Amino acid sequence: MVKALILVDFENEWLLKDSDYYVGDVSETIIKTNKLIDLCRDNNYKIIFIRHVEEDSNNAFADNSERTKIISSLHKNESDILITKHRISSFFKTNLDEELESVKEIVICGILTNLCVRSLIQDAYDRDYNIKVIKDCCVAFDEVTQEFTFKDLKSTRDEINFMNLEEFVK
Repeated sequence: MVKALILVDFENEWLLKDSDYYVGDVSETIIKTNKLIDLCRDNNYKIIFIRHVEEDSNNAFADNSERTKIISSLHKNESDILITKHRISSFFKTNLDEELESVKEIVICGILTNLCVRSLIQDAYDRDYNIKVIKDCCVAFDEVTQEFTFKDLKSTRDEINFMNLEEFVK
C-alpha cells in the first residue's frame, strides 16, 4: 500500500514575531516533525509539503517572500512534493488529488491545527483515506484550541487515528 506524509503550512510566517500569525516557539514540534519525516522517508512514504500563499498579499503569506518558504530546519528534500494552496483547503484548486491517486493511507501534521490542518483532515476523510494525525507534530495558537480540535474531530469521525509521534513510531 502506498502511503503519504502530508505536512501542512510549515512556513516561516508562523515563526515571525512581527506576524499576526506568530505561534510562538515551535522548536520541539520541529524536532518531532523531523523524526516523523525521516521515519516516513525511510519507509518509502510519499512526502508532500503544503504551503499557503495569500493572493494579492504584500505582507502575511505573501507570494515570493521569505514568509511563505518552508521552515528551513525541516528535513525537506528536493524530491519531496511541494503544493501551493490559496485557500484553507489543501485540495481546493490544487493537484493534491492527483498526487494521492494511488495512496490509501495518509499521515497528517502541520500548522494551524484548527484551520488548515483540520480542513485537510476533513477533506481527506470525505475522500475515504485511512488517516493518522500526529498530534504532537501539529500546532495551534494555544493548547485548549489544539485539544478541542482533536476531540471534536474524533467525536465526529471515529475512524481517524489520532496519536503522538511515539505511538506512531511503535
